[in-house]
Amino acid sequence: MVRKNPKIDLRVKYQKTFEIALIISLALIIVAFKFFPDVQPPQKIMKVEQETFTTEDIDITKQENRPPPPPRPPIPIEAPGDEALDDVEIASSELQVAQDVAPPPPREEEEEIYFVAVEDLPEPVGGIAAIQRAVVYPEIAKRAGVEGTVYVEAFVDETGSVTRTVLVKGIGAGCDEAARAAVSKTKFKPGKQRGKPVKVRMSIPIRFRLNK
Repeated sequence: MVRKNPKIDLRVKYQKTFEIALIISLALIIVAFKFFPDVQPPQKIMKVEQETFTTEDIDITKQENRPPPPPRPPIPIEAPGDEALDDVEIASSELQVAQDVAPPPPREEEEEIYFVAVEDLPEPVGGIAAIQRAVVYPEIAKRAGVEGTVYVEAFVDETGSVTRTVLVKGIGAGCDEAARAAVSKTKFKPGKQRGKPVKVRMSIPIRFRLNK
């Protein structure tokens, strides 16, 4: 078993050394409190001058309710008389010839009114059969086997002429154009309302059938 040399063993004198260090520390603390009882520096007292305010009495003002201003008198407007006004001549202004001036916009024509329901509807001269005979069956439609009914809206004026046509329902393959062309070439008996010829729009069915 290995034993330490008692001369270099610190645990032998540990208790004695600790007691001596404790006694010396207490002695230093007692001496410090005895000779230096007050270790805090003296506090500085700052003097602040208080500002003084003077109050003034202000008279309470009362707002007077003034009456609203009177309404302005109406401006007299001269009413137009029954007599025709004299022509006013306007002095011509100078125009710059070199400057390009855009032409005036075209005047929009008022849309003509066509009746839908009248006492006597227009009738094609020769009946619907005359329109069917005027139809040219397109070769493309024949080869493709296209059949059906095309509905064309015709606008008939007071003289019985078709002014324009609108496609309502078509089947394609050139049949729509052929039907409109046949209706446009047809002459109608004008429609009448209270015995007077009027403009009427009506829908006309055109049938396309192949001979099998």
